[in-house]
Amino acid sequence: MSILIYFVVAPVAAAMLTALLNSRLKDRLSSVSSLTASSLAVLSFYCVFLVSSSGARSFKIGGWMPSMGISLVIDGFSGMTLVLVNVICFLILLYSAGYMRIYTEEWKFYSLFMLMLAGMNGVILSADIFNLYVFLEVTSIAGYVLVAFGIRPEDLEASFKYLIMGTIASILILLSIAFLYSYTSTLNMSDMAQAIWAKPAGLLINFVTVLLLAGFGLKAALVPFHAWLPDAHSSAPSPVSAALSGVVIKVLGIYALSRVFFNVVGASGKLLTALMFLGALSMIIGALLAATQSDIKRMFAYSSISQVGYIVFALGVGTPLAMLGALFHLFNHATAKSLLFLNAGAIEQATGTRDLNRMGGLNSSMPVAGFSSLMASMSISGMPPLAGFWSKLLIIVAAVQAGHIAFSAVAVITSIITLVYYLRFQTTAFFGSAVQGKAEGYKMTFGMQFSMFILGIICLGAGLLLLPSLRDFFNQGVDVLISGINYRDAILGAAR
Repeated sequence: MSILIYFVVAPVAAAMLTALLNSRLKDRLSSVSSLTASSLAVLSFYCVFLVSSSGARSFKIGGWMPSMGISLVIDGFSGMTLVLVNVICFLILLYSAGYMRIYTEEWKFYSLFMLMLAGMNGVILSADIFNLYVFLEVTSIAGYVLVAFGIRPEDLEASFKYLIMGTIASILILLSIAFLYSYTSTLNMSDMAQAIWAKPAGLLINFVTVLLLAGFGLKAALVPFHAWLPDAHSSAPSPVSAALSGVVIKVLGIYALSRVFFNVVGASGKLLTALMFLGALSMIIGALLAATQSDIKRMFAYSSISQVGYIVFALGVGTPLAMLGALFHLFNHATAKSLLFLNAGAIEQATGTRDLNRMGGLNSSMPVAGFSSLMASMSISGMPPLAGFWSKLLIIVAAVQAGHIAFSAVAVITSIITLVYYLRFQTTAFFGSAVQGKAEGYKMTFGMQFSMFILGIICLGAGLLLLPSLRDFFNQGVDVLISGINYRDAILGAAR
């Protein structure tokens, strides 16, 4: 399984190569990053196949055994997330080849983006909680700089806010790791889970749980930890916004939270209740705030808060059906929201505005954007037969079966509100009367159209992944989370 190290080393090498040879590469700057990301996407599918056929796999760096050495581990949960991250980042990089030409320091974008991808892959594969934190910081620092890439005053302000809130989250997580290390005398997550399981739960574990919930809640932008997200995601260049909303908050927030709570610390009843409450709060507040926006990127940003709420709420329900809904909705939201931010970038370049009230009639001049944004909007809104309908249905049915009727009602109401503001976006921007013109003469590159079309097709047909023959893609991740720390020997213990 030495190929696991490739997921970290390859994007770092691509970042360095881009930085060192930027003057020679010139018009081929995107090629290095795109080719690297495409190879990572292909290898991620291969890794999922290996896990499906023979269980969790590991790679011990330098041959050192845990917990003295550093290990990378892939299981059903990390494999699914690895595919999602690398495929979406590959499509974003294809789109960026046409979009980022408006910036003078294009090479810096590709170098930073590849570092961000390396950090996300490291978070997903790390079997050591401190190295998970290190990779989390690599991703975050690259994200802080990318948000400020346009160097306008509002970009710098949004980046600074993101930096401050992200640093607070990192401090909380690092403090939690220090407490866990003092309690268990190890940083390997398998050994840590075993040590926590062998001791009675005390005040220290409860305190660490609160710190981790706040830290990862900030990274995931859960209400009330969400203040940084609307500015950061709306101010960044659209490919960066797509990555941040599509995969970064999923990996640094949802994935890391799920891995640490369900497979290391343990998910207590109080924690699950807190996740349900925070998820429901994020759902409804994010949707209400999104409905009031006329800036389409801020609308999509607030929508991300709402949809992350669905995922966290489902994790809090904690049943196998709810977990399946959570992982499927994570997949659906990552693809749909990445696509919507790519749409927003194309619309902004074509019309010169992000104000929905100044748009109209774009479908005739931007048919690919019109089709793909319709697929993404309706999927997130939960319209059948699109993929988002099935994931929301799973979550609501699981909540009803678990007896959480009031929470289920919040999920249904939120979905209705979501449908209202996405219908407003779609009908106004693409089918309404032209207010500022129809973007005549604007031509998207093939890479931009290809990325949007593929993501649109995924939004349309991803429901097929629930077929019995394909459902293992999610079921293996569900098994990891449901088994909790008792699954440590088969999953995190694979590093042995």
